[in-house]
Amino acid sequence: MTTFDKLLTPLTVGSTVLPNRMVMGAMHTRLETLDRPHERLAAFYAARAAGEIGLILSGGFSPNPEGVMEEGGPLFNSPSQLEEHRVVTRAVHAAGGKIVLQILHAGRYAKVPYCVAPSPGKARINTYSPHALTTDEVRETIADFANTASLAVDAGYDGVEIMGSEGYLLNEFTAAVTNHRDDQYGGTFEGRIRFPLEVVREVRERLGNQSMLIYRISSIDLIDGGMTGAEIAAFAKEIEAAGADLINTGVGWHESAVPTIAASVPRAAWRAAIGNVKQAVSIPVMASNRINMPEIAEELIASGVADLVSMARPLLADPDFAKKTRLGTVDEINTCIGCNQACLDRIFTERSATCLVNPRAGREIEFPTGEAPTPKRIAVVGGGPAGMAFAISAAERGHRITLFEAESRLGGQLNMAKVVPGKAEFHEMLRYFRVRLERLGVTLRMGEAATSDQLIGGQFDEIVLATGVMPRVPDFPGVDHPKAVSYIDVLTGRVVTGQRVAIIGAGGIGFDVAEFLLGEPNESLESRAFFEAWGVDPDNTTPGGLARAAAHAAPRRTVHMFQRKAEPLGRRLGKSTGWILKAKLRKAGVMMISGATYHSIDDDGLHYTVDSARHVLPVDHVVLCAGQDSNRSLYDELIARRIEPRLIGGADVASELDALRAIDQATRLAVTI
Repeated sequence: MTTFDKLLTPLTVGSTVLPNRMVMGAMHTRLETLDRPHERLAAFYAARAAGEIGLILSGGFSPNPEGVMEEGGPLFNSPSQLEEHRVVTRAVHAAGGKIVLQILHAGRYAKVPYCVAPSPGKARINTYSPHALTTDEVRETIADFANTASLAVDAGYDGVEIMGSEGYLLNEFTAAVTNHRDDQYGGTFEGRIRFPLEVVREVRERLGNQSMLIYRISSIDLIDGGMTGAEIAAFAKEIEAAGADLINTGVGWHESAVPTIAASVPRAAWRAAIGNVKQAVSIPVMASNRINMPEIAEELIASGVADLVSMARPLLADPDFAKKTRLGTVDEINTCIGCNQACLDRIFTERSATCLVNPRAGREIEFPTGEAPTPKRIAVVGGGPAGMAFAISAAERGHRITLFEAESRLGGQLNMAKVVPGKAEFHEMLRYFRVRLERLGVTLRMGEAATSDQLIGGQFDEIVLATGVMPRVPDFPGVDHPKAVSYIDVLTGRVVTGQRVAIIGAGGIGFDVAEFLLGEPNESLESRAFFEAWGVDPDNTTPGGLARAAAHAAPRRTVHMFQRKAEPLGRRLGKSTGWILKAKLRKAGVMMISGATYHSIDDDGLHYTVDSARHVLPVDHVVLCAGQDSNRSLYDELIARRIEPRLIGGADVASELDALRAIDQATRLAVTI
């Protein structure tokens, strides 16, 4: 059994003693856009403080209007805002925690028409072109940072973090590719780092020595024309000399073509870049990015890579991460699977963040706590994500749960997801479900397809059906031909496809099948394989830490993907991860065909029409990924017998396999019964 001596050792940062080495990293939540925003933020952060996290870094607040992430984004520049922040800091301190305010100026990433930057030049990910700051405006911005830092301490924060990573304003000054200035804030390396150093000095002067000052440095830029590792190390030394108490490490710019935090990135892949910073300074250094379990966090500290670990999304997934680590119940940690579906994908599409595996995240005030007033005997049919999530949440409230699962193992279609390259973290999700069901005493009836007679015999007060979905079979000749197979056949290994494959349907399942057929599993598990595939210089000797990607090996199969809609394939994939999958499939030579009409499947292959031209594609197999239908046969039986069960998950809505919706719906139902 792993012990966590390093993680659980207190650490002094400046004049503040942190109880352990685990930190909740800053993240955009957009909770401020919902009703009762300050109450929501207070409950959100207080839950993590009660979960014993050593330090909380707030979401980023801009020091002036030009630096907000978007119109109406978080801004903290006036004493009139103090009381709304005190609602948060009081809640965190009452729960036994410490919280630091992150000061973030978005620079040319700010989605406002009056955004600013060191030099002209629109960011690839923004529609607005920035105004280049004058020398006087740079100095005014330094004063704005110091003003916000002072307000933060007045509001009860234990310090501030200055965001100098991820391609935001301070990072834009340090990189030659975005800083073309000819005044004292540009030109040479010393000139490019002058602005962030003056920010740190001014903030230190304003704070004194009683509050923490953290600087988030870009440990590797991952863009052409970024800093080298040697420059980053030299910059880190200057940050320490300017008065920082701790250096946090970021990875990559938001416009980088290299993934940095998705599940396709190996755990702790950026350790060398972080270690480069650690070796340069004597103050504590914090590691970040793709650290989602205590074992990897402990190893990073024990090996000298870092002194603390920052985990943002893992604290969405489980607010009690640190407490469970201390208690030695790490098998009960609800692990972040790096899917980004409910956090980053929602943020990037102007919605507030939550978590696929923990729908309570950011919604704490919507979920009642405590036991149900009248415990009930509840039958749950189906051991997929919806059924398991309901069973856990209902059992936590004191209900007595019996879960029927027709298969010999729990998980439902999660068992297919976990075999897709880049989705190995689904194993952790299944582990959490299994352990919690066992610890809560849920009765499992495995390998048993529940019947209506069993359910209406009087032994259950409620019946919840999570019977999932069935693959939809498209209506054209030849779908019963031996060449035609279901995605279930492929992902479960019942069918091993030939060398030439057509995939009908380009939703999430179709893309998963393509990656299953062509992807390299080690790429998301081993840092070296990942760096070679994506063109990263692990030694960070080049500007931006980029290298030539390894030549792509000849694909194992020839794959064509088809969809009926006349639009680019993959348009509905996740905003933060879809581009990764599409890039990998393009490298593998996948042909993507939209606007297709299917005629038949026969010995010659797939017959189809595109743009009025008829074609025959000779293939060994055609994988049908044409959607799903709800499995409601048991529901219909019960309704016929005048019993009305509750439907959740795919049994309720089967439009696209959606664990996010299924788990959220199941959890909300569980707290209302």
